[in-house]
Amino acid sequence: MADKKVVVAGATGLVGNAALRHFAGTGGCEVVALSRRKPRALHGARHVQIDLADPAQCARAAAELQGATHLVYAALYEAPNLVDGWRDERQIRTNDLMLRNLMAVLEPVAPSLRHVALLQGTKAYGVHVRPLTVPAREGRSEMYEQPNFYWAQESFVRELQRGKTWRWSILRPVLIVGEAMGGAMDLIPPLGVYAAILREEGRALDYPGGAARVSQAVDVDLLARAVAWAGESKAACNEAFNVTNGDVFTWENVWPAIADSLEMKPGVATPLSLAQEYPKWIAPWDALRRKHDLIAPDLEAFVGLSFQYADYSMRFGQTRPGPPSIVSTVKINKAGFTEMMDTEEMFRKWFTQARLSRLLP
Repeated sequence: MADKKVVVAGATGLVGNAALRHFAGTGGCEVVALSRRKPRALHGARHVQIDLADPAQCARAAAELQGATHLVYAALYEAPNLVDGWRDERQIRTNDLMLRNLMAVLEPVAPSLRHVALLQGTKAYGVHVRPLTVPAREGRSEMYEQPNFYWAQESFVRELQRGKTWRWSILRPVLIVGEAMGGAMDLIPPLGVYAAILREEGRALDYPGGAARVSQAVDVDLLARAVAWAGESKAACNEAFNVTNGDVFTWENVWPAIADSLEMKPGVATPLSLAQEYPKWIAPWDALRRKHDLIAPDLEAFVGLSFQYADYSMRFGQTRPGPPSIVSTVKINKAGFTEMMDTEEMFRKWFTQARLSRLLP
């Protein structure tokens, strides 16, 4: 008999699927995966097809949520114009509504609920609108005046939890790297496709981004372990934590490792908007899928909005070095979660995994 029942909302996404993988390996744990599309791998979880923006669909899922002890809320709606959408009122309302719809159904059928984990990110510190206060610290550097669905969700959960026995934790990862398909902010598919096109042409892996900025990343498996830790740690009760690999990087400095993991030579700086260029790659990508017997789908289904995110992350079009984007992890380390990972090794891990999984040639 499982002593823990974990509901993972947003199970097809980068974080949600990593959570499925993590809890599948812990034992004594029943896992329910919520998403509109069935995840490529369920890792033993039971899938419930659901659109969280639809309260009727949420209500119909009540029986599947019965007895939940933990909620990992990794569901996310992004606007088609990704970066501009981060300040869009409809995007904010939709994400707020999705969480409210789920909690309205889950809480009444989960009297033993113990923990709710929310995912935010460095937009909590305004990284998308101004230079960060370095290092950005929880409780000091937040931009609550900046429109963001984070604040709507956080205010809702704080108020809902008042006087209850369950607790919440907020995790604020930096740039997340892992394996997913069709997401809005998954860098392995867009960079992998770009590399595959160049490699097929016999070219080196040119760097398509703009001027450098020192920033941070986090391995999605490490993040999943941080989420699980927060669900059991007394020190994480009703607290927010930054989560990173523990080091810093610039894209130019990790580019040779990325090229090596794809069996390519690093090229030269050749600024290129992947979001603008990718329509030219639709037919060549289909040819590569056939040639290498890939399981990856067509280009838009594989990459989603992530070409836009790659341009943003690598600062395409920027000709001057950017302000550093660095957050402090002192708080989470002192609370007891001290895992770290070398960021170069992380990129090698996920590009290698994507090739072994036949997502990339």
